[in-house]
Amino acid sequence: MRYVILVSHGQFASGLYNAVSMLAGKDRKDVLFQGLEDGMSTDKFGEKFKAVIENVVSEDEIILFGDIIGGSPLTTAVNILASEEMLSKAFVIGGMNLPTVLTAILMKDSMSMEELKNTLFETAAESIKEFKLADTEQDDDI
Repeated sequence: MRYVILVSHGQFASGLYNAVSMLAGKDRKDVLFQGLEDGMSTDKFGEKFKAVIENVVSEDEIILFGDIIGGSPLTTAVNILASEEMLSKAFVIGGMNLPTVLTAILMKDSMSMEELKNTLFETAAESIKEFKLADTEQDDDI
């Protein structure tokens, strides 16, 4: 199985999971998450992360999203995956947003990991743009 795992500071991972559930289906067993809550030590986060991945086995593949490259949640998760000998089957992305995570969830089982990587980076590049309102004066002239 391919898992999408979300880690973050605070409740960003759980909130993103909630939003994804609205769009990709609730109670997905292939999407996991853990946040580093305010005041939680990285050791406690690590314990909770280990519990989250307890059903992931070495044959599984992982797409791990973290909110910030180099942040404690992502680095702790990567270190745990390494210690559990799962890092070689993981693709790790720092920086996550709804379009990219949703694409990963919906496309992960229909593409090779290399194709999925390319698609995710394309989605990420396209997912942030300035929103501009149309010029209403021009619309009135038509």
